[in-house]
Amino acid sequence: MTLASGIGSWPGTDVREPLRIIRELLGDLEPGSGVTGLPYLPELPARGPGADLVGRAAGLLVELPVDLQPAGWRLVDRPGRDARRTSALWREDLDELAEAFDGYAGPLKVAVAGPWTLASSVWLPRGERAVVDEGACRDLAESLAEGVRSLLATVARLVPGADLVLQVDEPSLPAVLDGRLPTASGFGKLRAVDPQAALPALQEVVAAAGGRHTVVHCCAPHPPLPLLRRCGAGGISVDTLGLTPRGWEGLAVAAEEGLRVYPGCVPATGELPRAAELADAVGAAWRRIGMPRGGLADLVVTPTCGLAGSDPAEAVSRQRACVDVARELAQASA
Repeated sequence: MTLASGIGSWPGTDVREPLRIIRELLGDLEPGSGVTGLPYLPELPARGPGADLVGRAAGLLVELPVDLQPAGWRLVDRPGRDARRTSALWREDLDELAEAFDGYAGPLKVAVAGPWTLASSVWLPRGERAVVDEGACRDLAESLAEGVRSLLATVARLVPGADLVLQVDEPSLPAVLDGRLPTASGFGKLRAVDPQAALPALQEVVAAAGGRHTVVHCCAPHPPLPLLRRCGAGGISVDTLGLTPRGWEGLAVAAEEGLRVYPGCVPATGELPRAAELADAVGAAWRRIGMPRGGLADLVVTPTCGLAGSDPAEAVSRQRACVDVARELAQASA
């Protein structure tokens, strides 16, 4: 059955309302509709530092405290005010999640920044990005994995009927692999990380899901699909509106290997075409790569990226569009 979901970020500063909306749109779909919803814990970056993708993941690190500097999050000797604020935001989100999903039984997705997005955004005490230090990258991956295990255990306790899904967000991974990250001075670029060297950190964080379904998400124009297919995740989520024919071929390989494909085919910003048009575009690309029509039923429809750049009403309409596109694809797969 075709699924509909979101990426994670949402507009506003009060997590209670988007949780209610997400449960209503994705968690309580009518049986027989042909579509299953995959609701998720939203991120609200408008709340400020610690609510953003990197800050939330940094707040999960075990025995690697961070604080906020003008350049961004930095590793420090002991936790301070910034770490306490991030922890408070996590507690608020999880408390509201438990209330909004009280009695819920079904899939529920939680997203965290991946180890390479984190390493490219967190700074060492000496003033350079952690990605330049192999030992620091290894420590970040291990610490993040431990934090993910703790987070999933907490969510499982708060929503005991949930079948948890872990999403690992790696928007910065292509820049890490291509050597496009600027140095601290801004006058140079950091060395590229070899994909083979990047793989273990991804595998460690994905494995922290403990056998639960995982999906790795990269909304960059040219996602490193060969690497993402090898990291152990059960699904791959990409922005398909900008995907090249070669990228679609990479998704075909992933599907043939048994991975679930999450096409980000609903625009997160700008004009919103009709659901039938968006579904037709996905279906046409699916046929061009030689995939069977029945495989459309296995897709998970999402926006191209998070919805934090929308106003609340627009975010609702785009999330609802994901359900409509999934329904169209379910019908086309029959």
